[in-house]
Amino acid sequence: MCIFCKIAQKEIPTTVVFENEDVICFNDIHPAAPVHVLIVPKKHYEDALALTASEDAEKVLGSVFRAAAKVAELTGTQDGFRLINNCREKGGQTVMHVHFHLIGGATLSEKII
Repeated sequence: MCIFCKIAQKEIPTTVVFENEDVICFNDIHPAAPVHVLIVPKKHYEDALALTASEDAEKVLGSVFRAAAKVAELTGTQDGFRLINNCREKGGQTVMHVHFHLIGGATLSEKII
């Protein structure tokens, strides 16, 4: 079982920023900006391509974007943030469980991630 699955199942403690039926959102342990929250589907999908190929892609991706809006509200980043997905190793993905980085809390340079 991967680390994000363990976090989603509450086997590894974390500070949850927001959670719903489909996703769990928590602070990144190596933040790239003042606000850096990971939005992680609770069901395991290896990467974004695996998620989009699944039967429940629309439901889960809808939950990801609704969670991003809620996280932006809760963290005060509605004035601007980035929502980033790194797909596969060559795309910079380091944990092989699809996830999205919500980054904000400052004026972001072009090369933050």
